[in-house]
Amino acid sequence: MTAGGPVLAIDVGSSAIRAAVVDDSGVVLAASRTPRQDGGTGLTFDPEALWKDVVATAAAVVDVHRRDIRGIGIAGHIGTVLVDRSLTPVCPGHGWADSQGVAELCALLDPDRTAQWLRVSGRTTVTGGALAALVHLRAKDPETFGRVAYALHPKDFIIARLTGTVATDHTSAAYTGASMVRDRDWATEVMEAVGVPPRLLPAQRRSTEPVATTADAASRLLGLSPGVPVVAGGPDGTVGATLALGTRRDAVADIAGTTDVLVRVLDDPDSQPAGATLNPYTVENLWTVGGPTGMTGGTITWWAQLLGHETAAAAVERLWPQMAGIGPGADGVIVDPSLSGSRFPRWRPGERGAVQGLQSGHGAAHVMLAVLEAVAYSVREGVDALAGGAAGLPIVLAGGTARSDRLAQLRADVLGREVMVCAEPDVSLLGAALLALVGTGGRALDEQADILRGNVRRFSPDPGRARAYDELYARWRTATLG
Repeated sequence: MTAGGPVLAIDVGSSAIRAAVVDDSGVVLAASRTPRQDGGTGLTFDPEALWKDVVATAAAVVDVHRRDIRGIGIAGHIGTVLVDRSLTPVCPGHGWADSQGVAELCALLDPDRTAQWLRVSGRTTVTGGALAALVHLRAKDPETFGRVAYALHPKDFIIARLTGTVATDHTSAAYTGASMVRDRDWATEVMEAVGVPPRLLPAQRRSTEPVATTADAASRLLGLSPGVPVVAGGPDGTVGATLALGTRRDAVADIAGTTDVLVRVLDDPDSQPAGATLNPYTVENLWTVGGPTGMTGGTITWWAQLLGHETAAAAVERLWPQMAGIGPGADGVIVDPSLSGSRFPRWRPGERGAVQGLQSGHGAAHVMLAVLEAVAYSVREGVDALAGGAAGLPIVLAGGTARSDRLAQLRADVLGREVMVCAEPDVSLLGAALLALVGTGGRALDEQADILRGNVRRFSPDPGRARAYDELYARWRTATLG
């Protein structure tokens, strides 16, 4: 394997698995996508089904490139897989929206210790994650808890199956709720205080650092040459932001998928805005602030299907002429998009969706427009928190919303900011390739990111619509914060 060979990139999404073979000039040599049968809710999933889907998706793209592939990079959604020493899951996987264990965790810590723990872990409130999942399992099923050898993210579970080595990256570690984000190490005192042995969490690595090489059995399953290095990777939103921003500090990345992940890169971890999560970045000595919203793209898809359309894209295409005629505000229809709770910046896991203002004269186009606006309002809440009053701070948009010029323009109008759309919307997948390319002897990260990212399209807010949306956004917040 030479430094000039391509890499295998894998994106473990909530709704689908994507894989691609990518070379360092940005050419995607082969790509495949497999819908997940167990995904979509963000609550639970079947880790064994996930492993099978990843193997099938990756094997489909390796083919003629197998002897040239020099490394593997993986991005994955947030979640927890509890496994025994043979790397066999002991219970269903916990998804990104699962808050089991939060109540038990809070009960074990007094207010002063909780406040100290939140600062150390970079969190603004107690949420789900590996620490909460372990506390819950111990209380509910001590026997099964006793079988747990490791608590892994879905991406780390895949890496462990590929290599036989258990590890995680610094950013994923932060989402366990048990990491000292400024030190990039585990908060052992907090873990011991709640009765969780620190040995259950794996060693932390840099995102571009090779964890190990593929085991012989895994190489055969994927059709690879033996001993391909696998880098530590990272959470899909942060990995996507790494491709979108590189080390840029003067913009906010919006990685729009099932949720929108909002990321701003900082030099100083103590500049954390209120309500924002602080994480170690994929680049040493940098941090990010922001976080995932509640369901956004997932909410659009849910409503589109409820209204009789196969996909969100189909709903937007068919209803857009009517929505354009309705104009800002959806004729008084207001939607709360929180189908599985809100996260950054509200952090209300119990919040649920709602529709207000429906009248007999309204139709599917009114509802769909209100949903699209509500999702954009949710994103604006987070962007405004990260901007800190910087009116000119632009947005770098990627993911599902980036596929539609109409939605990108709507996003610009609602945010009142320039939106720069990445040429390749699947930034989590190409971000995984970026980490593998850099980690196996390739170009410097910013240089390689520029090549993979390609040119951007720019959308400026329409002044009249932006003014209208300023007022409508304030009304929406009043209606949904009650």
